[in-house]
Amino acid sequence: MCEAAGGEVLWRDARCRVILADEAAHPAFCRVVWHAHVREMTDLGPAERTHLLGVVLAVEAVLRELLAPAKINLASLGNQVPHLHWHVIPRFIDDAHYPDAVWAAPRREGVAHAVDAGRLRERLAAVIAATVAAQ
Repeated sequence: MCEAAGGEVLWRDARCRVILADEAAHPAFCRVVWHAHVREMTDLGPAERTHLLGVVLAVEAVLRELLAPAKINLASLGNQVPHLHWHVIPRFIDDAHYPDAVWAAPRREGVAHAVDAGRLRERLAAVIAATVAAQ
């Protein structure tokens, strides 16, 4: 995650980026990736933590606005990839895994709720700009 984008870049600044992950069953699955290689939130200073969480919450807000999911899952795991990143995953009652985690075995065929990447990119730019300005 230090080198490769990790998906379609929707927004970026000097500290982090928002990507649309390549998850076929969950095409609106986003990740917020910290550019510098750190493992944990506590590796960041207070201002950096505020910035990162502001971006995560802005992504959540935009996904809620555009898709009206039943729930948003936020996760910062890093067990397989020990590089600080947050998963922002809109969940729908008809997705393949609901109500289980997206990493669980699928329960059904499911419906993959897509997002218009251009519209998502546009809204993220506006909402993140407002969020960062307010910090």
